[in-house]
Amino acid sequence: MRALREGLRELRYVEGRNVIVEARFADGRSERFPKLVAELISLKVDVLVVGSTVGALAAKKATTTVPIVFAGLVDPVAAGIVPSFARPGGNITGVTFAVGGSGFAGKWLELLKEAVPDVSHVAALWNSTNPASALFGPELQAAGQALNVKIDLLDAGTTPKLERALLTVSASGARGLIVTNDPFFLDNRSILLQVVARERLPAVYFTKLFADAGGLMAYGGSLEESYRRAATYVDKILKGAKPADLPVEQPTRFEFVINVRAAKAIGLTLPRRLLQRADHIIE
Repeated sequence: MRALREGLRELRYVEGRNVIVEARFADGRSERFPKLVAELISLKVDVLVVGSTVGALAAKKATTTVPIVFAGLVDPVAAGIVPSFARPGGNITGVTFAVGGSGFAGKWLELLKEAVPDVSHVAALWNSTNPASALFGPELQAAGQALNVKIDLLDAGTTPKLERALLTVSASGARGLIVTNDPFFLDNRSILLQVVARERLPAVYFTKLFADAGGLMAYGGSLEESYRRAATYVDKILKGAKPADLPVEQPTRFEFVINVRAAKAIGLTLPRRLLQRADHIIE
């Protein structure tokens, strides 16, 4: 949300003067989206901005007239939010954060394997209530077969499920962790990072916000940039453009971030070639 506000300011919008931003947060609880969407629509907003696949689906179901702009999504076509990137149609368009079904998730395992060459058993957290998460399972399993790594896919999209999944990781013998793209995991990153640090577990995450908070590695699109770009869509719609005429924007680059402090904390020496590939290194 901060990045969206920054993007609007860059476009010369001033809150309270020529724009009002009403913010609502689901706090990682997907069941809250329908109520939050209905509440915002009742305020007669000119544009509804959503930041997750589940949120976008709830918004699409709630209205066919209020313009909707999404940010931070993985694959709105596969999730059934829009029929195509070039021609979104209807009242919804936006900016993606990554693209599922393109081998993107396999990159997480490749990076983990390069960081820990002898790893042979990895756990991956996903959220069964998020249609975008389902895209990553087949990719991770295919990558696991190619790299001779056993993959445990653990449904962890609620607090009880996350607690059980983390206990399973601790007891399973997995020596690596992948946290796939989901707002719930981002909201609970402090819990995830505490367990990972306690278990001295090499882990890779879907956004650099984890690495900034102490996670080992992150690979993915920039959530901040996704929201800033979404602000340009809001601007165009407020000036009269139709969402149906605005193609969905896809990321042009992905960020690879390494936290060297996190590596030292778990006694891991990262290969120089891996460090050289990083876009950002946190010392």
